[in-house]
Amino acid sequence: MTVHAQIAAPSAPSPIAVPVPATAEVATTAAAPAAPTPKELRTMFASFPTGVTAVAALVDGAPVGLAANSFTSVSLEPALVSVCADLKSSTWPILRSRPRLGISILAAEHEQACLRLASRSGDRFADLDFRSSADGAVFIERASAWIECSLEAQYPAGDHEILVLRVHDIGADPDVTPLVFHRSAFRDLSRRE
Repeated sequence: MTVHAQIAAPSAPSPIAVPVPATAEVATTAAAPAAPTPKELRTMFASFPTGVTAVAALVDGAPVGLAANSFTSVSLEPALVSVCADLKSSTWPILRSRPRLGISILAAEHEQACLRLASRSGDRFADLDFRSSADGAVFIERASAWIECSLEAQYPAGDHEILVLRVHDIGADPDVTPLVFHRSAFRDLSRRE
């Protein structure tokens, strides 16, 4: 729920004009700093803790998926969420055409599953329990929450695409601790560190 409050600023006296001597020099602006490097950006982005999701669907009867930590809610009406996909991903072009996608908000127990889903080779679903919907969305079992969705829109954004997804069905288990990624490491919110 969003609460909007209007706060009245206290009335202040009118500003007083201060004359500037005719001989005053005008300060010049310093050169803009260089743009941050990708490594510097990664380090800074690591300061923001994020949840970790799996985005997956059945393709020819087999699960195909990827890991994404760029998940966010977008809108309540209509129900929309978003994730970002790397342009270098070989998985997103396969998932893009699926009628339904499953987003699983991974649980603390899913560290290894997340690493496999983020890998560029091997069987990403090896030893991973999953289920699928009638429309082919794939969900990781024991996730803290899940969302069945379809691609609503996609927008180019630098080296990624922003994917806006329409929500069709949801579920959550409040007793399952989510997996969190912070400072380039997985964190378990149920443990004190």
